[in-house]
Amino acid sequence: MTIATRLDSYLNEHQINYQLLPHFHSLNSVSSAVSANVPLHKIAKAVVLEDHEGRKLMAVLPANNKVSMSYINDELLGSYHLIKESKVYELFKDCEHGAVPPAGDAYNMTMVCDSLLDDLDEVYLEAGDHENLICLDHEGFKKLTENSRHMRFSRQVFH
Repeated sequence: MTIATRLDSYLNEHQINYQLLPHFHSLNSVSSAVSANVPLHKIAKAVVLEDHEGRKLMAVLPANNKVSMSYINDELLGSYHLIKESKVYELFKDCEHGAVPPAGDAYNMTMVCDSLLDDLDEVYLEAGDHENLICLDHEGFKKLTENSRHMRFSRQVFH
């Protein structure tokens, strides 16, 4: 498999230039970073949340960080929680399990982006499989996340 169909279409339709970075098969964003020799803080990962009414929210944050649910709920005046893995598989049918691209708009999902990613020269994303990363320059990532709310909502965890 390669780049997810919906993600590829979205990037092309919105004229967001990217480069594909192949790497050895990995199981998660941490092992993708190691395999591709990319610093963890430059990999954007997606965490899918849901509120009590079933509304989905994609939280995009650096791979070496963890979502602060209390901060998101306070800031968005919501009651979000992690959705079940089986629901993630249903939402991202064009992706391998565990390789969700952090591109909410491509999947018709509201997105919030951790501002830690905003000033990076380049950001890497899961491509929808476990053997490729997408590299976006600063302007490309800015364009990908232009409809998102940008704020700090994560904290670093050590790997």
